[in-house]
Amino acid sequence: MFPKRVTKLNIPARNVVPGLKKKSTFASPNRSEPVDTLHMKAMILAAGIGTRLRPLTLEKPKCLVEVQGISLLEHTIRYLKFFGVKEIVINVHHFADQIEQFIQNNNSFGIHIVMSDEREALLDTGGGLVNAGWFFEDNKPFFLIASDVITDLDLTALYAWHLKHDPLVTLAVKQRPSSREFLFDPDHRLCGWHNNVTGETRWVKEIASPLKIAFSTVHVIDPRLFGLVKETGAFSLIDVYLRLARENVILGFEHNDTQWYEFGRIENLEGLNRSVEISDIFRRFHI
Repeated sequence: MFPKRVTKLNIPARNVVPGLKKKSTFASPNRSEPVDTLHMKAMILAAGIGTRLRPLTLEKPKCLVEVQGISLLEHTIRYLKFFGVKEIVINVHHFADQIEQFIQNNNSFGIHIVMSDEREALLDTGGGLVNAGWFFEDNKPFFLIASDVITDLDLTALYAWHLKHDPLVTLAVKQRPSSREFLFDPDHRLCGWHNNVTGETRWVKEIASPLKIAFSTVHVIDPRLFGLVKETGAFSLIDVYLRLARENVILGFEHNDTQWYEFGRIENLEGLNRSVEISDIFRRFHI
């Protein structure tokens, strides 16, 4: 069975998602207030070694590197919490003990947080999600998000849109420069993937003029995905999505009117530390 490392908190159990206003638009409106009406789960991907952030990651995990004095992990937790997420699982590998201690020192930020242990071997995004599958036994859609992203994407609108259309997976996407892009048909149904550096294209269903849109590394996933995954060990979720999209609906949700920043390279740090936009995002979500 999967290992569980649990920080125990006395949190009232709530098992419903009331009061969602379903939206049909792909664009997500900005919010200025927290959401207290939802009770959702999420997984934060935080097991990466952070090679592109060396030497910072030689002594700490990537998710504990700070931007404007706030670690990436703290921001991601506060961002999810703002939108009503009350339970989070974090996969850990590189300096896993530091992440566990960080969560304990902050009293789990007042919510329920557990670890999915990958100390013995990194499992990539797909293997990491499957390894934490025990956490989503309530069979409700959940968020999956990378720990190195800073955005003001409205998760309430994203989640409501997912519930309205009921795909297997909803992928947050944004028109921006990127080395790799998902390909969608006019209805924003996943039909392929393209690497702008190598020119490689992987089709689910080849069409003449696909929408090419960059992935924001934010997903809403229906737990029935777990029953469809055949891959084992370490594997990418992208490969799973491209395989499953032939017979299942996987949709893109555009959020072109929102801010999105990736903290994947050390050369980006100076600009992010000076960014007024990131300061504004922190002020909005760190309540």
